Amino acid sequence: MTSRTKRNASHAATLERFPDFPPRDDMQDSLHLDDDAHQAILRQHLGNFDTTIVLGEVPVRWTPSQQEGHRIPDLLVAFDVDRGQAIWQNGYSIQDLGKPPDLVLEVASVRTAENDIGPKRRDYEAFGITEYWRYDPTGGERYDAPLGGDRLVDGAYQPVEILEIESGHFHGYSEVLGLDACWDHGQLRWYDPAAGEHLVNFIEQIEARSAAEGRASTERDARLAAEARVRELEEELRNRGESQ
Repeated sequence: MTSRTKRNASHAATLERFPDFPPRDDMQDSLHLDDDAHQAILRQHLGNFDTTIVLGEVPVRWTPSQQEGHRIPDLLVAFDVDRGQAIWQNGYSIQDLGKPPDLVLEVASVRTAENDIGPKRRDYEAFGITEYWRYDPTGGERYDAPLGGDRLVDGAYQPVEILEIESGHFHGYSEVLGLDACWDHGQLRWYDPAAGEHLVNFIEQIEARSAAEGRASTERDARLAAEARVRELEEELRNRGESQ
């Protein structure tokens, strides 16, 4: 793909880079996002790899040199921007990329929960981020609910309707993604209403691949056994012919 990444590379010297921020130590990303490969799942589903950003732990602020007010969401999605530029800048500069992110998501932890539902929500709203989602793996012990979402309406966040489909299963529709965000017995899932199915997570991909390999192995063994039986029958026929 052309042009967009190359154009930004040509003026990279004029862009500021974000400083390196120390990694968080609460392990929420690793436990609830990284292990199930949510970035890869959404990136594959959304496509347009050069112009769609699906990243975690990316600092967001108006400009890299802004002294205060940066936020680092657990998951960030942005459409129609230069992914290569954001990676080169080591963060998401709203000014340089020309628009705010379209969606951010936070995972509740003991250390961050209060901040997530207060100051972070206000800042994401001020940034103009279209949707802000919150997922609490404990089922509401850290946030006020297992799953929450806000959508920007006339410059202010309005709650997304969250439905309890059955005991232990909540979902709310993300207009940004065209998917339902789901709290499924403590697990974060994505449901595609158009396809009528969940996006396949990392474990399910491994299980499906293993099952496919098992079927292929079984079919191969059956074919080899059948071929061996054919050879045996042919040998028997030859022996009978020779004995007559």
